[in-house]
Amino acid sequence: MTNNNLLHNLILFGRLLRTLGMDVNPGRMIDLVHALEHVNLARKADFFYTARSLLVHSRDDLPLFEQAFELFWRAPRDRTIFDELFKFRPDAPNNKPIITAPALKEPEPASSEDEDDEVQQVIEVTRTYSTREVLRRKDFGELTQEEMQAVKHFMAQMVWELGLRRTRRQRPGRGQRLDLRRSLRRNLRYGGELIEWPSRQFKYKPRPLIVIADISGSMERYARLLLHFIYSLAKGLEQEVEAFVFSTHLTRITRQLRGKEIDRALAEVSREVTDWSGGTRIGESLKTFNFDWGRRVLGRGAVVLLISDGWDRGDPLLLKKEIGRLQRSCHRLIWLNPLLGSAEYEPLTRGMQAALPYIDDFLPVHNLASLEELAAHLQNLTAEKRPSRRQQLKLSGAAFIKDR
Repeated sequence: MTNNNLLHNLILFGRLLRTLGMDVNPGRMIDLVHALEHVNLARKADFFYTARSLLVHSRDDLPLFEQAFELFWRAPRDRTIFDELFKFRPDAPNNKPIITAPALKEPEPASSEDEDDEVQQVIEVTRTYSTREVLRRKDFGELTQEEMQAVKHFMAQMVWELGLRRTRRQRPGRGQRLDLRRSLRRNLRYGGELIEWPSRQFKYKPRPLIVIADISGSMERYARLLLHFIYSLAKGLEQEVEAFVFSTHLTRITRQLRGKEIDRALAEVSREVTDWSGGTRIGESLKTFNFDWGRRVLGRGAVVLLISDGWDRGDPLLLKKEIGRLQRSCHRLIWLNPLLGSAEYEPLTRGMQAALPYIDDFLPVHNLASLEELAAHLQNLTAEKRPSRRQQLKLSGAAFIKDR
C-alpha cells in the first residue's frame, strides 16, 4: 500500500469512527500518523494495537472499534462494508441499530471546512515524515542544497545524551557502604544502640566528550555538514564538548562553537582554520592533541569521537603509536567513518590498518540514520570498566562495537 493510499484510508477510517460516535479528532489522527512511522505495517496486529491505543479512550468503545477495524481494513471499501458497520453497535441496548444503513452517506471530499483542515493537517505531517524518511537514508555526500538545509534542521532537533560515569565522591543513599558518621549521629537518640544503619552511594556525572574531525580534501563532501553535527552535539549535551579539527595540523574550535548562533559559530571556525581541504596528517595531528591537550581534556573517563575516512599521507607507524596512546588515555575511542556506510567499503588503507586494533567502536557517520544509531550508542555508555582491548579484528567493512 502506498503512502497516499494509506493516508486516504486513515482519513476515511477516522471519519467513520466519528460517525459511529467515537471521540476521534484530527489531533489523534495526526498522532496515529506519527506512530505508524515506527510500526511494521506488514504486521496487522502491530497496526491494530497502535491504532487502538491512540484512538480508543473509553472501554465501551473497544468492541465497536474492533469490529470497525476488522471490517474496514479487510477488503476494499464499498457500500456493503459501510452498511455492515452502521447496522449494529454491540454495546447498544437490546442490540438495536443506532445508525441505519440508509442514514449513511458516502463522505464527500471537501464537504466542510473542518474536514478540509483535517485532511490538510494529516497531509502536511505525512509529507514532513516522508521527506525525513527519505533523508534519513540518503548519504550526506549526495545531498542537494535544499536537502542539506532540511538535514541541518533535523540534525538540530536530535536529542543527545552521554552515559554517566561513577565518581569517587559519595552521597547519602541506598548504597552498599555504611555511612559511619551519619550512623553515629542518628543513633545518639537511642542511647548509642545501633538501630539505624544509613548508607552511602557513589555519585554519577556525565562523561566528557571530545570530538576530533578530519576536514582534509578527502572529507570535503562531509566536512561542512559534520561541523553542524558537532555544533548540535555541543548544544545538546549538558557537559561541555571539546572540539578539534585537523587536516595537516590540529586546531581547537571549542571556543568558536560556544554560546553562539550556528551561522556565526561556523563563520568563526572558517576564519580560525587555515588548512581546509588540505592534505591529511592524522598521526601528526593526534600527536599534537596527545601532548598539548590530552592532560587538559582527557580526564574523568572521557569519550573520544574521531571522525575521518582514514586516508592518511603521514607515517602509519606514527599514527599507530599516537592512536594507541590516545586509546589508553580515554574511556572509549569511537572512530566514525563516512565511507563505512557503503556496503563495498573495506578499510584497506594504511591509515585504517594501523588504527583498527586501537579502536573500540568503528561506526558509520554518512546519514541521519547513522547519527540516530550513534546517539543511542552514546546514551548506553554506562559501563564502569573500559571495553576489552587489544582483541584481534578482521579488516572488513563491517562496523563493530566492542563489548561494554
